[in-house]
Amino acid sequence: MSACLHGVEGKLVEVEVDLSNGLPQMNIVGLPDSAVKESIERVRAAIKNCGYTFPLQRITINLAPADVRKEGSAFDLAIAMGILNTSGQLELEFPEQILILGELALDGTVRAIPGVLSMIVSAREQGISRILIPKLNVQEAALIPDVEIGSLSHMNELQTGITELFNPTKYLPSKSQPSNFSIPASNDDFSDVHGQMQAKRALMICAAGMHNILLLGPPGTGKTMLVKRLPSILPSMSDQEALEVTKIYSASGKFADRSSLIRERPFRMPHHSVSAAGLVGGGSVPKPGEISLAHRGVLFLDELPEFSRNVLEVLRQPLEERHVTIGRARASYRFPANFIFAASMNPCPCGYWGAETAAHACTCSTLKIEHYRSKISGPLLDRIDLQIEVPRIEYGQIVEKTAQLSSKEIKAHVDRARHIQLKRYQHSSITFNSELSGTLLKAHCQLSMEAEQLLQKSFEVLGLSVRAYDRILKIARTIADLDGSQQLAIPHLAEALQYRCLDKKTQSPSHIR
Repeated sequence: MSACLHGVEGKLVEVEVDLSNGLPQMNIVGLPDSAVKESIERVRAAIKNCGYTFPLQRITINLAPADVRKEGSAFDLAIAMGILNTSGQLELEFPEQILILGELALDGTVRAIPGVLSMIVSAREQGISRILIPKLNVQEAALIPDVEIGSLSHMNELQTGITELFNPTKYLPSKSQPSNFSIPASNDDFSDVHGQMQAKRALMICAAGMHNILLLGPPGTGKTMLVKRLPSILPSMSDQEALEVTKIYSASGKFADRSSLIRERPFRMPHHSVSAAGLVGGGSVPKPGEISLAHRGVLFLDELPEFSRNVLEVLRQPLEERHVTIGRARASYRFPANFIFAASMNPCPCGYWGAETAAHACTCSTLKIEHYRSKISGPLLDRIDLQIEVPRIEYGQIVEKTAQLSSKEIKAHVDRARHIQLKRYQHSSITFNSELSGTLLKAHCQLSMEAEQLLQKSFEVLGLSVRAYDRILKIARTIADLDGSQQLAIPHLAEALQYRCLDKKTQSPSHIR
C-alpha cells in the first residue's frame, strides 16, 4: 500500500507489479500524472545503482483504484520494492499490510515527501498501523498516535528496515503532543494600543466566538495594529484543530518544524494584488490558497477596497460553508476554510471623510465615495458579523500614563467564554458560537419578550437581512458568554446591534453622519 494527496487529504493507493515475457518496457497504469510517470526512470536508476538488477521483462504497474488521479512522487519506494520482490531479488514477507511512502533519488537515496501527515491519518483510519517512510519524515509522522514507524535513508536498508518494523523491540512508536503544549510568546500586545476601547471590546468578542470583523476608520487610527494583535487573544487550539492545521501546511510543503504540531493559530495577510486562485486555491493540480492556510486562524485583508472585486466575491461561499470546493476536469478537490475573516478599510479614497481636521480635509466627491464603497458588495458585508468604527485618537489619549488593557487580561475573558462554549456544544459537531445555525441557533439563542421586541424594531428600521438577524443573535450569544450569562438579555442584544455600523447607514454618503 502507498498513498497520495487528494487536496489536503490522503488517498490510499494499492501498488501492483506484474512481470511477464515480452519486450523490455515498464508501463504505469491507473491515471498517473507526469510526476508518477517519471518515476519509471528514477526507479530504474535507483535499482541499478544499488547493486540490484533491473528486470529485462515487460513490467506493468497498476495503481488502484484505477479511476482516481494519482499525483506526486510518493509511490517511488513502493514501486521499487514491488519490482524487487516480484523479481525475487528481495524476500519481503509482510505479516500485515504496511504503508510505504518515499521518493527515490537516482543513487537510491530515499527523499522526504510532502503531506505525510494526511497520508498516515488516512491509513490509520483504514486499519493500517505500520508505516515505512523516509527518515526525514520520521519526526512529522511520529506526531500521529497509534502507528508504528520504520524509516529508510537509502534503498540498501530495505531488508533491515522491514525486519525492524515488524520487530516490536526495535520499531519507533509514534507519539502525540500533549494538550498543554507551549505556544511561542508574541511580542504584539494590546497594551501597546492607546484608547480604542470599543475596538478592543469588539476584538474580544471576535476572538471569543470566532466572528468575522471589519474595522472602518481614517488612516493612522490603529486598525492594522489592532488586528495584528488579534492572535494574541485567540483561544488555544485543541489537538484536533492543531492536527487539521498541520495537515494543511504539510500538504502545502510549508511545514518547517516537523517535530511538533502547529499550535499557534495561523495569521495570513495577503497583499491586495493577490489573485482569486491565490486566495481560494487553484492550479492545474489545485493547492490550498490563503483561506485554507488561515484555517482555524485569521485571514486579514488590509485596505479591503483595494482588492479586486472579483477576488473578494470568491470569499462569499467559503465564509458561509467553511470549506471551498475546486472543480477540475480530472477531479474535485475540497479544502477546509474555517477562519476568522478580518478586514480594515478607510471611509473614502482619501481616507478622511467624516474625520476632517485642519490639516486633513476630505477631498472626495459623493460619487467617488460611492464608487469606492461599491467595491465591497452587500452580500459580502452581510457576512461580516462585527462592523466597527475606529475614530481618531486625541493627543491626551496617546500620552496618558494609565495602564492599557493587555492581551493577557483580554485572553482571560476569551478563555472563560471558550470554556462555556466547549461545555455547551460538547455533544454537537460545532465548537464556537459563530458556527451556530438552524435548530441549534434557536435552542441556544432564545430571547425574552422585551429583547424580541427590540430586535424586531431594529430589524425593521435598519432593513436587516435574515443572515444579519442570525449573526446578531450569534454575537449576542458570545457577549452573554463573556458576561457568564445563560440568558440573552436586552443589554447583550443592544450591544450586538451597535456592532453593525454599516447597517445603520445608507449607501449615500450625504446621509452618513
